[in-house]
Amino acid sequence: MSTYIDLSHIIENGLVTYKGLPAPIICDYLSRENSKQFYEEGTSFQIGKIEMVSNTGTYLDCPFHRFENGKDLSEISLESFTDLEAVVVRVPYTKALAVTADAFKNIAVKNKAVLVHTGWDIHWNTELYYENHPFLTADAAEYLKEAGAKLVGIDSHNIDDTRGKTRPVHTTLLGAEILIAEHLCNLSSLPKDGFTFSAVPPKFKGVGTFPVRAMAKVEVI
Repeated sequence: MSTYIDLSHIIENGLVTYKGLPAPIICDYLSRENSKQFYEEGTSFQIGKIEMVSNTGTYLDCPFHRFENGKDLSEISLESFTDLEAVVVRVPYTKALAVTADAFKNIAVKNKAVLVHTGWDIHWNTELYYENHPFLTADAAEYLKEAGAKLVGIDSHNIDDTRGKTRPVHTTLLGAEILIAEHLCNLSSLPKDGFTFSAVPPKFKGVGTFPVRAMAKVEVI
């Protein structure tokens, strides 16, 4: 038997995911009340309208996000983000914000989704979430690239250190076509390994980032 664990934050009207980017506007395009004029009595529908930037909620980055000629979401295969063997690497933010290469050594990451559990998701949707958050260092990204990771995720505001203007982790991982999942949550509910990870976005052309319903499938004994 198996169970699914939701690793995604809820997206709602007015949610700020990344300070400086606009919050989503979620509303009715056609309300149930207004739809009644088109149908027989007792029948109504709602059609929603969503206006948002692609970096909203829990989302997946693919190469086009960083590189003009990189693959966009429509060019990424299902095998790249679905049912991936996965491992959790735990580096509590209370002990260190910078997650270095040492955190991943002696862990088998080849062809796996590597999920970095820092516990920072406890600050989601608060002012604390956006500043001085956990991140991977440049040497960690290089190590994961050389070790053959397939996807790297984190339960933090950004996989890079946003206090500077460089983004070495995005550059290294996406340059190697290693996908990135940011703003994960509930990683504390996962075992360290022996589960699969999925984070499936829509098939958009010309888009490098989009919200996903990230999840883990865990075997129950």
